[in-house]
Amino acid sequence: MLTKEMKEILSRSKEVGWVLEPEAKRLFSLAGLDIPRFVWAGKIEEALRFVEKIGYPVVGKIVSPKVIHKSESNGVEVGIDSEERLKETFRRFSQVEGFSGMLVEEMLSGIELIVGAKFDFQFGPVILFGIGGVWVEIYRDVILRMAPLSQRDMDSMVTCLKGGRLLEGYRGSEPVNREELNRLLKTFSDLVMDLGRDMESIDLNPVICSSNRCVVADARIMLKR
Repeated sequence: MLTKEMKEILSRSKEVGWVLEPEAKRLFSLAGLDIPRFVWAGKIEEALRFVEKIGYPVVGKIVSPKVIHKSESNGVEVGIDSEERLKETFRRFSQVEGFSGMLVEEMLSGIELIVGAKFDFQFGPVILFGIGGVWVEIYRDVILRMAPLSQRDMDSMVTCLKGGRLLEGYRGSEPVNREELNRLLKTFSDLVMDLGRDMESIDLNPVICSSNRCVVADARIMLKR
């Protein structure tokens, strides 16, 4: 069930038509999903104080209601490893139309997956799961299931992927934590059911899964107008 704070996030976002990433991550955190440590910095001093606490390297992302697809607008900087680079990235982002701050978050490692949802007029809420990252549109290795997801659905979504062996540990790599992956998929499915017709689509890409965690590294919620 959506909490008061989650409803307020959605209400603030309706005029724009989608939920800015820091707000989306806050909503997912309230729902019980694992998210990176981050700060939504309106000033460079806020970003610097945050990095003093967690250390380099970090990821920087543009926050702007005018920029939906950040990677297509050069709005993502990965592996920021110094104060000078952090300042330069903030300066560059601040020149983008609609600049509303910079999201600075910890860097994570693991298998990149995509988890998504859309509301289909015929079938209702549908969940997407697959191999994610920047190559998702090239590989197109995704599986669809109707929500809400059952345990059988979650198991089959993994085994039916062409790249499913990557999750099991491939050529010496550690397998992903299937318990955490299942928890993420179940929590996401429940949230999608609660959002219902208020959402048009949700994209979590990537979700970074390791032997310890499955973390929502990037998030976008498109709302019904």
